[in-house]
Amino acid sequence: MNRNADLILDESFLDVRAKLLEVAATLDRIDRAAQDHAGLSADQKDRRGQIDAAIEICASSDGADRAARLQHLFSRPFQSDWRSTMQL
Repeated sequence: MNRNADLILDESFLDVRAKLLEVAATLDRIDRAAQDHAGLSADQKDRRGQIDAAIEICASSDGADRAARLQHLFSRPFQSDWRSTMQL
């Protein structure tokens, strides 16, 4: 039996709200620390850019594939020799 959108939102609202507040608070801490110190290193700027891209994906209204696009954003490109690279 499929649940309707109202029920899904009703069941998920508090959990999603808490996660969004956690993300916003973390970004605030990062921004304050970056202002107080020397900013972010190049590697961390790339990570921060990934987070900004992820937020844009979440906020977009393009289709219902946000989770797949986020997974792709945070995934490494496929390497055929991944077993040897990972020493497996």
